[in-house]
Amino acid sequence: MSLAAAFLIGCAQSPPFAPLPEAAKRASPLPEGWHHGVFMEIFVRAYQDSDGDGIGDLRGLISRLDYLQELGVRGIWLMPITRNADGDHGYATTDFRDIAPEYGTLADFDELLKQAHARGIGVIIDYVINHSAAEHPYFVAARSDPGSPWRDWYVFTDRRPTGWWIWDKDPWYAVELSPWRVSDARALPPPPPQARDFYFGTFGPHMPDFNFRNPAVQRYHAESLRFWLDRGLDGFRLDAVPHLVENDAVAWNDQPESRRLTGQMQALVKSYPRRWVVCEATAEPAIYAAPDICGAGFAFGYVHHYLEAARGKPESVRRVAEFYRTAPHTLATFLSNHDIFAGRRVFDQFEGDEARYRLAAASYLLQPGTPFVYYGEETGQPGLSGLPGDQPLRGPMRWTAEPERGGFTTGRPFRPLPPHGQRYNAASQQADPGSLHAFYKTLIGLRNRHPALARGSYEAAEAQGLVATWQRRLGADHVLVAINYGETVAPLQVPGLAAGTRLEPLHGHPTPAMTAEASASGGLVLQMPPQSLRVFTVRPPTALR
Repeated sequence: MSLAAAFLIGCAQSPPFAPLPEAAKRASPLPEGWHHGVFMEIFVRAYQDSDGDGIGDLRGLISRLDYLQELGVRGIWLMPITRNADGDHGYATTDFRDIAPEYGTLADFDELLKQAHARGIGVIIDYVINHSAAEHPYFVAARSDPGSPWRDWYVFTDRRPTGWWIWDKDPWYAVELSPWRVSDARALPPPPPQARDFYFGTFGPHMPDFNFRNPAVQRYHAESLRFWLDRGLDGFRLDAVPHLVENDAVAWNDQPESRRLTGQMQALVKSYPRRWVVCEATAEPAIYAAPDICGAGFAFGYVHHYLEAARGKPESVRRVAEFYRTAPHTLATFLSNHDIFAGRRVFDQFEGDEARYRLAAASYLLQPGTPFVYYGEETGQPGLSGLPGDQPLRGPMRWTAEPERGGFTTGRPFRPLPPHGQRYNAASQQADPGSLHAFYKTLIGLRNRHPALARGSYEAAEAQGLVATWQRRLGADHVLVAINYGETVAPLQVPGLAAGTRLEPLHGHPTPAMTAEASASGGLVLQMPPQSLRVFTVRPPTALR
């Protein structure tokens, strides 16, 4: 039996939910390997408002697809767009098969897929599989009645477990059998003496964990994945997959059962041709990127070296050069994202230093893996100040220099606009050939035009002081990348070139017609200006004689 088939097997006696009819597994209309292109991570609420209510929506996103296509983006990842109880980030799901009403309708989603595919852009969505909202009707029924058929869909116990401590808190929360409003779950008081049972919430009382030991839960999520795939969705970003199963207070993170379930979900998704999955697994991303688990995972534990190298830290320069010698090329890379634990927005981390910003961007856009640009990163958008938690990272996209609405909405934005809007907005950036946006567009274009950069090998990679170099090769396409992260001119002894090999500049050379040729011994030295990027096509001697 295949992993995909195993994941679809539910229990014989399970609570009722709407089963899906079997449907043909249509292929994505996108070309094979489309997911090797650059993705844009988009918080729909903050991207573009189409109706003046101050909240971004799917229709607004559709209106910006031409912008994304022009930038060269090949995929978009949408943070949660399903119905939710939090009214903001969307990770407290109340319906896994419907669109949050402030974002639009399923018909709007279908139109988004149609319009994105017409532009050669794939769409994946965040699927929050580990937990639901406390307001989810299944949990409301489960906590209200110990005899409810939904009780075993969540993790309950009649005695408070001891010894648990996850992210500075006890993950077990009391449930009183007397009535209480589920919306109060975000700030429950200490459990009263008469509390009779407890439930488990890795991420807090407002997001109770599903019981993935229950085959009915597995079947429900499998059918929910199918629901979106049957509509034509191109794949998923699976949230928090190492937390699906906890065995005890010590063995709670990244258990074998969680890896097995993730592998089954990936197999189900990829039973639909040309679909893709990437997982959030912070502790062991390379393991989750294995073909039999998730197939791709975000490169937590590595990606901060892109920023540290750009600051001139020698150890990080070495790590940038050496990482992909052994790391799987199915990892996904980024500079920042929607979570504050991954770091502030790039502009803020570099305090507006565009030279370092560009070096960090070049590092991950030209390396293996699938790069994810966080919306507004390509225009230098800063974060917000004076807001709690992750909110500083999730401000409205600035499309114009207009100070009150910034082209985001005709109404009042749901959150303040980011600062420095006169320069760092999409319109101003697009009009400036020397802008960050122009830099991102150039490098994304190089990746799109050169298969070696999108999915080629990783060769002759090394660090020489504060200069890192590597070569990418796929068939006849051979590209060399060199980055000087230092603030002084530095020589680079280019490794791995045969005598007579020629370098033809693709980016960063003051005179594009100039070439460099390896000596009879195969040696070639490049003088790297301070904080500079050089990209070359490598031509073997036989190609030019």
